[in-house]
Amino acid sequence: MGLFRTEFLFMGRQGSLPDEDEQYAAYRAAVEGMHGLPVTIRSIDIGADKPLDDRRPDTHLNPALGLRAIRWSLAEPVMFLTQLRAILRAAAHGQVQLLIPMLAHASEIRQTLELIERARAQLDQRGQTHGPVKVGAMIEIPAAALSLRLFLRHFDFLSIGTNDLIQYTLAIDRTDESVAHLYDQLHPAVLRLVADTLAEGARQGKPVSVCGEMAGDTAMTRLLLGLGLRSFSMHPSQILAVKQEILRADTTKLAPWAQAVLASDEPASLLLPPP
Repeated sequence: MGLFRTEFLFMGRQGSLPDEDEQYAAYRAAVEGMHGLPVTIRSIDIGADKPLDDRRPDTHLNPALGLRAIRWSLAEPVMFLTQLRAILRAAAHGQVQLLIPMLAHASEIRQTLELIERARAQLDQRGQTHGPVKVGAMIEIPAAALSLRLFLRHFDFLSIGTNDLIQYTLAIDRTDESVAHLYDQLHPAVLRLVADTLAEGARQGKPVSVCGEMAGDTAMTRLLLGLGLRSFSMHPSQILAVKQEILRADTTKLAPWAQAVLASDEPASLLLPPP
């Protein structure tokens, strides 16, 4: 699974945001470049370690807990509707999956889906062509991972954003060097949230992917396979190494081993799978 990170169209522009046509051209180029394969476009995920404008200091005491991602989009509905219209227009040229970051509340889900429908209605009023999109949610806040039935009622797919999920689960700012040693992708609580999300998605027949550093870490590949993951999203430079691990893996042996790792108080001690 690949990902179009739309925030890079918005960053470093000194307050001048891309208009609908500029965004549409970028999204359309990506969609057409995939020649019929699906493209996952994530709505703007700005804030924390991805500032909108480097010249404007973030005034929040903890930017990772502030107005970022979908919170910022919902606070700026005109901007968000502009992006949604551009994405819907691009969907007329191929398969598009729209991914929404950092959702946690039922009210946020409701507002987001209402704005998607409003963007469609606006395009219809203009007489502009648009296409269908599958809508997914990122699971990167523990509250979301503990509300999976709510999310799966409303979304076509889920993507576990492991970088933020680890950060928020362990209350660790991943950009703070003084606590970097406590950032642990093998913490039992983190693994439980990942495993439960994969399992609930499978029960309901909804695809679940994993993105972030965990997805591209070959030390984690077999464990994730054993937990049921079948869709990885990572930097292109990591694909070959992860693919080799997948090709060597026997998932029938990995599943019981993965459950043993999941049940352990010290999962790292069991990380190497059986031969």
